[in-house]
Amino acid sequence: MTKRIFPRLTGLLALAGALLAPISAARADSLELAFDRTFGTELRAPRDLPAGPRQFVASGVQSQNVSGFEARLFQLADAGQGRIGVAALDLTTGRAVAVLGDQPFPMASTSKIAIVATFLDGVDKGRWKLSDRFPLMVPTRSAKFSSLRAPVVAGQSMSAETLIELAITRSNNQATDALLAAIGGPSAVNRWLASAGVTGLRMDRDIATLVRDDGEFDPARMIDPRDSATPRAMVGLLTGLYQGRWLSPESRGVLIGAMERCLTGKHRLSGQLPEGTLVAHKTGTLSNTSSDVGLIHTPDGHVIAVAVYVTGQGSKAARDARIATIARAIFDESQTEGSGLRRSAQR
Repeated sequence: MTKRIFPRLTGLLALAGALLAPISAARADSLELAFDRTFGTELRAPRDLPAGPRQFVASGVQSQNVSGFEARLFQLADAGQGRIGVAALDLTTGRAVAVLGDQPFPMASTSKIAIVATFLDGVDKGRWKLSDRFPLMVPTRSAKFSSLRAPVVAGQSMSAETLIELAITRSNNQATDALLAAIGGPSAVNRWLASAGVTGLRMDRDIATLVRDDGEFDPARMIDPRDSATPRAMVGLLTGLYQGRWLSPESRGVLIGAMERCLTGKHRLSGQLPEGTLVAHKTGTLSNTSSDVGLIHTPDGHVIAVAVYVTGQGSKAARDARIATIARAIFDESQTEGSGLRRSAQR
C-alpha cells in the first residue's frame, strides 16, 4: 500500500450527519453523475455569445515525428469519436506530455478544486475560518436558460470544513455553491487564479446554473469557452497546489487530503492502476463529457499531475474507460527507464 503523505481530516463524517453516512462502492461510483447529471440532453444550436462556442472538426489528425509512448498516447486520445484532452507532468523529473493540451474543455466539477483553493486562500488570509458556518445553496425549479443565474434558496448551515469535504469527496453541488457564495462567486475564483498566475481556466457560472443549463452545446463538436479549462492549465493548477505555492501547509493538506478521499469516479484515473496506488483527484461529469484530474503517486516516489478530459465516445462508461486507459499508460510509462514523458509533446 502506497504510504499516504498528506494529513487526513478527522471527525468530519460525524459533523456531516446523514449527508456523510457510509455508502457502498457501487453508489459511490454513481455520485458524480448524480450530482452533475444533465437536465435533458437535447443539444441546442449555438447562440451569439461573447467569445462564444466554435465548431471543432474531429479530423483524426495524427502527430508528426513521434514514436513509442507518444504515439501510443496520441492513439488513445484520438479525436475520431469526440475530443480528448490530456496533460501530464512528472513533478519529480519535470517531464511532460500533452494531447490537445491547450484546447478548452468543460471543467464540470473539476472546477471545485479552484473554488476550494480560493476559499482556503481566504482562510490563510484571515477572512474566514474552517469552523465558520455557511448555508447550502439549494436549487429551486426553473426552466433551462430562463435566467442568467439559476434560483437557489439557503438550506442547512454547515462548517466550511464539512462543506469542503462534501464538495470534493462527494462532488456535492449545494456545498460547492455555499463556498462559492461565501467567496463572492465565479469572479472571485477568476481573480484568485489570475493572482496565482494560472491562465487557461475560467469560471462563468455557479454550479446550480451550470447543471441546469447543461446540454446547450455538444462538447464533442463545439468548444464553449465558458467554465472551461485546458488540460495543461489544470495540470499547472495541480502542480502549484501540490508544491505549496499558494496555500499554507495546513490549507494544502485540507484540499489534497480531501482529494485523496474522493469517492467519485472509481473507474476513471484509478480504474486500471495497481491496487493501493494513491490518487488524489477530482472528477467532472456533464452532458457527453467526463473528466478526472489529480495527482498519481508511483511506487518509486514520483508524483504525476494528470488531467484527462474526454467527450463523446458513445457513453459514459466508454468515456470512463478511456480515462482509465490513458491514466494507466501514463503510469506504466513513468515506471520505464528513460521515460517517454517528454517536455513538449503536443498534438
